[in-house]
Amino acid sequence: MRVVKEAEERKQEILDAAEMLFGTKGFDNTSTGDILNAVGIARGTLYYHFKSKEEILDGVIRRMTDRMMEDAKGIVQNKKMPVLERLTKAIMALNVESKIGDEVMEQVHRPQNALMHQKMQETLLAGINPIITELVEEGIEQGICHTKYPESVVEMAMLYANAAFDELTIEGISPAQREKKMVGFIYNVERLMGMKEGSLQEAIMKIFCESRLGSAKN
Repeated sequence: MRVVKEAEERKQEILDAAEMLFGTKGFDNTSTGDILNAVGIARGTLYYHFKSKEEILDGVIRRMTDRMMEDAKGIVQNKKMPVLERLTKAIMALNVESKIGDEVMEQVHRPQNALMHQKMQETLLAGINPIITELVEEGIEQGICHTKYPESVVEMAMLYANAAFDELTIEGISPAQREKKMVGFIYNVERLMGMKEGSLQEAIMKIFCESRLGSAKN
């Protein structure tokens, strides 16, 4: 018996299957046929929702980054939390490893999936920049941050965070090297945002240590 599903439900099933396959086989090694078989649909149904595998990739990335940005928005809106703590946690939202399955992120960081990684970071950066800028402006009002160009500073900090978090995932990096890179990241972000030295130290290192403990348990 043929099961007819609502368009949005079917679209999400396709994205679920694609995310799983991209994570286990890699983007380049996954065919549209693999996705068809995983979902159990005809090629015409797939092309009704997505015109190409690259378009499916865009959908997977958009859904992943939407989840992260929703988390960041929730942090920003929690006025009970001090601005520095919100700022730190929102910046750490760019660390996509904490939000997406390990298999997917392992594939994203492989050279053959450079396109997937690039598109994910571009999409996330575009969405999270205004969220972080709002927090920096709040920090300026409170005298915590000192910059005339909050939006530009946030863009630089986000690009730096992207590179810094990628370095922390490199195999073979020692705990001492990892901590040194994190301390350097904190120091430089404080300089970018015109903060007093040590302003972000406690908040970021706490999150970093929690992340490290979580990875050790896994």
